[in-house]
Amino acid sequence: MTKRTRRAFLVESGVGLSAAWIATNWTGILEAKERAAKAAAGAPAKLDFFSEDQAAEVDAIASQIIPTDATPGAHEARCVYFIDRGLATFLKDSQPVYTQGLVDLQAKTKEMFPSASRFSGLTADQQIQVLTAIEKTPFFGAVRNHTIIGMFSNPVHGGNADNIGWKLIGYDNALNWKQPFGYYDGVKS
Repeated sequence: MTKRTRRAFLVESGVGLSAAWIATNWTGILEAKERAAKAAAGAPAKLDFFSEDQAAEVDAIASQIIPTDATPGAHEARCVYFIDRGLATFLKDSQPVYTQGLVDLQAKTKEMFPSASRFSGLTADQQIQVLTAIEKTPFFGAVRNHTIIGMFSNPVHGGNADNIGWKLIGYDNALNWKQPFGYYDGVKS
């Protein structure tokens, strides 16, 4: 019988655990792969957590957080789809914040503008007034953080459509970098 080292044991355990995790999550992995391929092919995204009405409200909020002006904003970057996908997967703990926050948003909208039917139907100035009134709430904080993350995340996660956020900050997603012009290895001055 061969004596096993601790390193060999850890490697074999890691391989076994990785294989078990992949086997357990295989359908989710395939679904994520298919969704990323559809998104890359330009297929329309579907909502997993939000209703169409809820998505319109969150999109209106995100569009005030990163507005469209001379450059595209959160709406064009499709941040609402990043948030929606996150709430259906890795942000599940934030679901109650969004669910209650959307109810509270509707109530605040009605309180401030009684004739308004919904937040997304308000003018930009009115939307800013409502958002200023709720800016210290956990809901607004979550939407703000998730909008910013969605704007600059990898597009396969649902946001940053057409690399809008990356273009905005000048990020080049190149995997191969070349030395800058004028760089000569080993040359001494």
